[in-house]
Amino acid sequence: MMRILYTLLLLTCFSQVQAQTDTLSITLENVKYPYPVKFLEVNAEGQDLRMAYMDVQPQNPNGRTVVLFHGKNFAGYYWKEVIQALNQGGYRVVVPDQIGFGKSSKPFIHYSFHLLARFNKQLLDSLNITKTSILGHSMGGMLATRFALLYPERTEKLLLENPIGLEDYRAFVPYRSTEEQYKTELKTSAESVKKYYESSYFPEWKPAYNYLVDVAAGVTQSADFPRYAKVAALTFTMIYEQPVVHEFSNLKVPVVLFNGREDKTIVGKGLLSKEDQAKYGQYKFLGKETAKKIKGARLVEFEGVGHIPHIQIPKEFVSSLLANLK
Repeated sequence: MMRILYTLLLLTCFSQVQAQTDTLSITLENVKYPYPVKFLEVNAEGQDLRMAYMDVQPQNPNGRTVVLFHGKNFAGYYWKEVIQALNQGGYRVVVPDQIGFGKSSKPFIHYSFHLLARFNKQLLDSLNITKTSILGHSMGGMLATRFALLYPERTEKLLLENPIGLEDYRAFVPYRSTEEQYKTELKTSAESVKKYYESSYFPEWKPAYNYLVDVAAGVTQSADFPRYAKVAALTFTMIYEQPVVHEFSNLKVPVVLFNGREDKTIVGKGLLSKEDQAKYGQYKFLGKETAKKIKGARLVEFEGVGHIPHIQIPKEFVSSLLANLK
């Protein structure tokens, strides 16, 4: 009997360890990226930080570079198919994890798109890249826009994939302090992440999207999750308080807007009534409205597609991307 009980105890412990293998560190050490990750040393507010990035060289280079800026809820790991397609087309591809995201440091600092843009310029300088096209998805679209406004001489083309910030959230989303948002971030779970992704990002959920939830929710089991949640709140405040929508007309570089028309993303969506949730975040209208604000902008729209075209329709997206890089 004692042997049986001992065996059951070992099995129970083993099952508990197995159940905990989905726990992720807040710098995603146990998330495998599609290509080797390197780090750039940067400094902010007296803190020494590490900015993670992938630098993927093509076999037959065409002499051009594309930089990929990820969204708020993501990092470099979700760009695999895009990197492969660009490499096959001869492009060098640089994929940073912004400070505060992915494998990069998670400092408590004043986050701004200006600061993140400067870090990315430092990265390009360190790699001796003088000019590049930038593809920004979601929050990455806001950052890419700020980069192009600050450094037009370094920006060959600005490519925006379902960027957030196409409307000024301050005009209709109730203000929430960083501390209040932090308390909300602490409640994040796999269930809440999947519910949000289903309602905002994808018209139809598929098992292939589950890994996005696994990464976003895996960090919630980490002992360092409170730091992660605080940084998430700080970057929420950055998005809310630092719109770029009023500066689209100031862009001096060629712009292509890739727009999944079924996207319904709103930053602060949970703070709105059902009526306002249906009123705002309507990319089927926002795409055309935004293109009109940017002189010479080209609009590419995808019917039946939500917030992440490069994952929902990867072949169609990369085909259009390559065509619009020429």
